[in-house]
Amino acid sequence: MKKAEIKLNVTLDDQNIPETIDWSSTDGESSDEMPAKAMFLALWDAQYKNSLRIDLWTKDMPYDEMKRFFYETLQTLGDSFIRASGGDPMADKVIGDLRDYCAHFADKMEVLEQEG
Repeated sequence: MKKAEIKLNVTLDDQNIPETIDWSSTDGESSDEMPAKAMFLALWDAQYKNSLRIDLWTKDMPYDEMKRFFYETLQTLGDSFIRASGGDPMADKVIGDLRDYCAHFADKMEVLEQEG
């Protein structure tokens, strides 16, 4: 059996606000620590049937990048759900609704206009 380790290091200021977030993985292209400005970590607690989450961002994370981070996270959550659904046609339909919302979010938050 293969094992991999994902390691997160968060440096906090004196008010417990993240200053830096660094991560590494033993199963990646490099095991070097990589910097990140924000992270969402979600785990499923099977015993209590609920999710456990950690949402962190550094105090120097620009707002425009945070909007893009939320947009991309919503999009990839849809991709993950489609893969996990095992071909359930209802999943495709519901994720279509999520994609519509993502387009609305991107429009209202002017996320995609910031690319050019």
